[in-house]
Amino acid sequence: SFDRHRRRCPVTTTETHDLDWLTSVDDHVIEPGHVWMDRVPDKYKDVAPRIIREDDGNEYWVYEDKKMITGGLGATAGRPPEDSTVEGYPYSEMRPGCYDPVERLKDMDEAGILASLNFPSIPRFCGQLFWEAQDKELALLCVEAYNDWMIDEWCATDPGRFIPLIIIPLWDPALAVAELERCHDKGARSFCFSENFEPLGLPTIESGHWDPVISAANEMGMVISIHIGSSSTMYKVSSTSPFMANMSLGHIRPAGCMTSWIFSGLLQKFPKTKIALSESSIGWIPWVLERANQVYHTQRHWVAKGKQFGGSVEGAHATSGNEVDIFAIDVYRDYREHFYGCFIDDATGLAMLDIVGEDNIMIEADYPHSDSTWPHSIKLARERLDAAGLTPEQQFKILRGNAEKLYQFTPSTPPEVARP
Repeated sequence: SFDRHRRRCPVTTTETHDLDWLTSVDDHVIEPGHVWMDRVPDKYKDVAPRIIREDDGNEYWVYEDKKMITGGLGATAGRPPEDSTVEGYPYSEMRPGCYDPVERLKDMDEAGILASLNFPSIPRFCGQLFWEAQDKELALLCVEAYNDWMIDEWCATDPGRFIPLIIIPLWDPALAVAELERCHDKGARSFCFSENFEPLGLPTIESGHWDPVISAANEMGMVISIHIGSSSTMYKVSSTSPFMANMSLGHIRPAGCMTSWIFSGLLQKFPKTKIALSESSIGWIPWVLERANQVYHTQRHWVAKGKQFGGSVEGAHATSGNEVDIFAIDVYRDYREHFYGCFIDDATGLAMLDIVGEDNIMIEADYPHSDSTWPHSIKLARERLDAAGLTPEQQFKILRGNAEKLYQFTPSTPPEVARP
């Protein structure tokens, strides 16, 4: 029954927890212009990702035949809400913490962010830019260059404050595994993956195509970080629905991602898999789990027989290439053992913590995006956690403990800072 999946709140302990800092599991870096220019061979410097300034003073990233703006909503930190814009603007008009790790640390101190995991911007949320590239030899060099920069430069600025997050060459699972192994040896414990590969023109997770990558992550203990929008699509209510209506329902993407994984059989095949649903929110999780559990119990018998429905074959011998033991699935258990919901500000989800799970959620600041809680991140977080009536132990888990355990990360001692 539904009630048996609710979890009792833990008994309050006398242990002292530092609740003045949080670990943000979803921030973003605006890559500085030298990331690839410093690392690719000379013969590629005129086609690798680089910044150009045009006669009108506007700056752009260019790569092969692509031209991308700098600035926009992805570099909003420090701007009043009324000055937010989707239009491009140069790095000189951005807050330096967007692209400079030393300046980022100052901004983190101000907002009570002890540690930060950063998703890419120019490569997009799971490295789609390089999958789309024409020259895959160069694309692989660019993936490696980004990862080396992320680990050896950005995170190395203060290894106790930055959590390495890498990208993989999406076009070749064998190359992806090799890159995971290389970066694991350098200290990385998480990599970017897509919420849905089909819109990218790649095989789905159910196809078996990604099994080598998932297997490698399973064995090495690398977290699969799946950011909303990593399918290069945005949920749309209709072709004419307002942007804010579509954005308000963006959680439909991570909900679909989570249920696809739960029913795919992959969690039984790779039982140590850990998946962070980045910028997913958490308030939707109880209802989706309840509905998925209901569907499982009412539909599993005919599905297990491999009957056709809706033009596809479901069940133990699906066309996907993965054999699924339907009866080995347990919706609530599989969620608890494999998934982490990541939220910016979600009072609804915190109010249902007995279902969402105090061990299954992590907080994020989303710096420097327009959704960010910066510079009030720890203040807002504490207000929400206090309002939810959570114990110090529960608060510490959500603010820091779950993230540090999941990413196998030991943070620096919190700095002595005076916050405004």
